[in-house]
Amino acid sequence: MRKRVLLVLATVVLAAGTASAKSPKEDVFKGKLFAPDVILEQREALNLTKQQFTEIRAAVVEAQADVAEYEWDMREAYQALMLELDRSPVSEAEVLKHASQALLAENQVKKKHMAMLVRLKNLLSAEQIDHLKWVAAKQ
Repeated sequence: MRKRVLLVLATVVLAAGTASAKSPKEDVFKGKLFAPDVILEQREALNLTKQQFTEIRAAVVEAQADVAEYEWDMREAYQALMLELDRSPVSEAEVLKHASQALLAENQVKKKHMAMLVRLKNLLSAEQIDHLKWVAAKQ
């Protein structure tokens, strides 16, 4: 039970950082970068070409594959951290080591997502980007 609570807390800490980045009030990338689901929702309005659609799909699939490895690393580090927290006394150095490993993996996930979003934007024409900016402004 204690492990579950600690795992939930660790997940909440990670999610809080991610959620704050997605908050509409604090989304510094709003209108500058566009999530693949938004692009696909606007597919017809954007008049995406078959080539654009294929390249967008490939970029998303590649990013998902890259992210999966780091997500495993993050889970592994948090599991090790939870095991260390069950010990008595708890080694602060070990906890910080595992926390650092988890945060490094999370940072890599965010970098991969950023690279994908930039790649997606570069696949779009100026008119398509303007349309997505307009959509973002309405939200």
